[in-house]
Amino acid sequence: MTDAAIELDDRYVAHNYSPLPVVAASAQGAWITDVQGRRYLDCLAAYSAVNFGHRNPEITATAHAQLDALTLVSRAFHSDRLGPFCQALAELCGKDMVLPMNSGAEAVESGIKVARKWGTDVKGVPAGMANIVVAQNNFHGRTISIVSFSNDEVARRGFGPFTPGFRPVPFGDADAVAAAIDEHTVAVLLEPIQGEAGIIVPREDYLPRVREICTERNVLMIADEIQSGLARTGRTFACEHWGVVPDIYLLGKALGGGVVPLSAVVADRGVLGVLHPGEHGSTFGGNPLAAAIGGTVVAMLQRGEFQARSTELGERLHARLRALIGRGVVAVRGMGLWAGVDVDPRIGTGKQISLRLAERGVLVKDTQGSTLRFAPPLVITAEEIDWAVGQFAYVLAETGSHLTDT
Repeated sequence: MTDAAIELDDRYVAHNYSPLPVVAASAQGAWITDVQGRRYLDCLAAYSAVNFGHRNPEITATAHAQLDALTLVSRAFHSDRLGPFCQALAELCGKDMVLPMNSGAEAVESGIKVARKWGTDVKGVPAGMANIVVAQNNFHGRTISIVSFSNDEVARRGFGPFTPGFRPVPFGDADAVAAAIDEHTVAVLLEPIQGEAGIIVPREDYLPRVREICTERNVLMIADEIQSGLARTGRTFACEHWGVVPDIYLLGKALGGGVVPLSAVVADRGVLGVLHPGEHGSTFGGNPLAAAIGGTVVAMLQRGEFQARSTELGERLHARLRALIGRGVVAVRGMGLWAGVDVDPRIGTGKQISLRLAERGVLVKDTQGSTLRFAPPLVITAEEIDWAVGQFAYVLAETGSHLTDT
């Protein structure tokens, strides 16, 4: 069954991904079961989209109930689910308004549009002159506008011409941010912790200084918390680790509870209030099914238990991974249940190590050549963390020994 499913994918599914040869058939909590009945500990959680575990009982109960009531009316009509969800999410963020969308990339695109409109209507930037400062090595999605300010050549090659209006500067360099801002700058767009770049955590003064610069220069600070937010790092938002509140939150992935695509732009009325009917929209954005699920996700976050689990279990994960430094691991970075692990390239590439781990029942994904990302669902247990890192240690030792012997 595994080979047949993979062959069908290879034949009929566009080759824009290179997945591991695991064919998932069901999942529960932190575990995925393949079509042959083999179980795997999920240490990727769909890039943080499954923060609360596969088929979380609270979330699936909400989904089942809403499926029996109402799923979609488009924004042509009101629904009884949208307002309560947006109120709860706005309050969670400490903001006034929510623009609901679907995918994370849509949230980023929407945030860019809102910032440009705010620049024109509020700041007084001449039409068509707005620019946005972004960080190098970012990952905000793969739409044309977003890859226009990416320096990932795989994401860019062959897709030009690109959208103008972006100024990339080194991540972690607040002075470079300040130098890139001029009278036409409307926003600084950043991931508080860069995910696809390898879970890169900035120095302590970086985000506070960016916040100060944005305030001083009348520029919006936009935090892309699509991967880092919603309890992944031990706080509701990663920005909280530095005491920073952005002007705009971009949210997604875990907001849909691992059930539906759901994203959002969250900001105060003075920012999101620049949008008027017809200027932006989405047929599925804010649909009743997604809004109901999002409301349950927000309620779960308000209890604080997932933030606490991420903090406590994250300390365990990082301690176990750091113990492997010098034994095939070069460096470990991250916060909460989110770790970027640099493997000694003499042992193998990140993809090779991911394949060996999958053979031993642990699912991770590589990035940046020799970096692995560990981001399990927040329902993982201490014993499961120990087992996963134990399998990792075994693979490192086995692979390193094999290379030495040859």
